Amino acid sequence: MNQIKAKPKVKSQARFDARLSRSQKDLFERAARIRGFKSLSEFVIHTTQEVAIDIIEKHNAVLSSEADRNVFFDALINPPKPNKALKEALQHYSKQVTVK
Repeated sequence: MNQIKAKPKVKSQARFDARLSRSQKDLFERAARIRGFKSLSEFVIHTTQEVAIDIIEKHNAVLSSEADRNVFFDALINPPKPNKALKEALQHYSKQVTVK
């Protein structure tokens, strides 16, 4: 009986090629050896991924901060009308200041 072996599923992969100077390659290979990576490719992919994640996280934090700033400045430019509690606090504070 002939058995048909199923091909193992391969993760989708993409190729990335880059040209670099000899000094850059030597530098990257030295760093890869120091950090214990098996290959230059493994080192470059790992290091680039870490930096990419950091860049994206910082970018997203800035966007959140910009949104927070927009809400804050909108409240300054278009403040809501004072509610009862705020009016009472103002009266209380005014009495404190005029007594001293």
